[in-house]
Amino acid sequence: MRRLGLIAGGGQFPFLIATNAQKQNYQVICVGFKGHTEPELSSCVDKFLWVKLGQLGKVINFFKKHQVKEVIFAGPINKPKALSLRPDFRAAKLLFKLKSLNDAALFKALISEFESENLNVIGIEKFVPHLIAPKGVLSFRKPTANELASFEFGWPILKKIGKLDIGQCLVVKEKIVIAVEAIEGTNATIQRAGDLAGPGCIVLKAFKPGQDRRIDMPALGLETIHTMIKIKASALFFEAKNCLFFDLDQSLQKANEHNIAIVGVE
Repeated sequence: MRRLGLIAGGGQFPFLIATNAQKQNYQVICVGFKGHTEPELSSCVDKFLWVKLGQLGKVINFFKKHQVKEVIFAGPINKPKALSLRPDFRAAKLLFKLKSLNDAALFKALISEFESENLNVIGIEKFVPHLIAPKGVLSFRKPTANELASFEFGWPILKKIGKLDIGQCLVVKEKIVIAVEAIEGTNATIQRAGDLAGPGCIVLKAFKPGQDRRIDMPALGLETIHTMIKIKASALFFEAKNCLFFDLDQSLQKANEHNIAIVGVE
């Protein structure tokens, strides 16, 4: 039987990967991070190990012990909490080589480290292709001319921010940048924009240029829509096929109830 090494962050995503991998006759060998991964996940996989952030050698040894050949990353890590990580010797060596600890540099180095041990890092499409966000106007309401103008203003800015490896989300209003995502995450960025600018904000979410699709793809879902409803944001534009969209049907239902335009940009 094939064995999948699952590196699990928080939320529902690791559960979806584990369930669908098992349906494809994989044994799921999972590591979870204390303070990040849902405890219930341990009972949904074949083998489970709790580790602390930074215990890279322990993770690799666990996978090799169980003859894992394929590794997948699923679920977010709380980045402010991650600032307190205590790396083991292997992780410290990896970090020492890096000029930057931003996402792209760190993930590229992690992938290289796993693959040096014949642990092939794979993308999520193999197990959850239905989560890949579709293109087009998904909501009942099409974006207005004013919303499209704000999108056209903000999209190239977001791509430049992404190229600098800063964030995946930008909030604009009336062709003014209101909030840029950094370490706090998308929902906190949206909330901050609402606090600053009030109703009518436009939320943009995109894949960072140069980002590896096997790890840390931009993600949206019901919580995103709830946060937008809370601040009375009017539209969401995301990069189709390069974002994950969880609970899409429920999200669209909520968006339609509150007259929010949802658009997948190709």
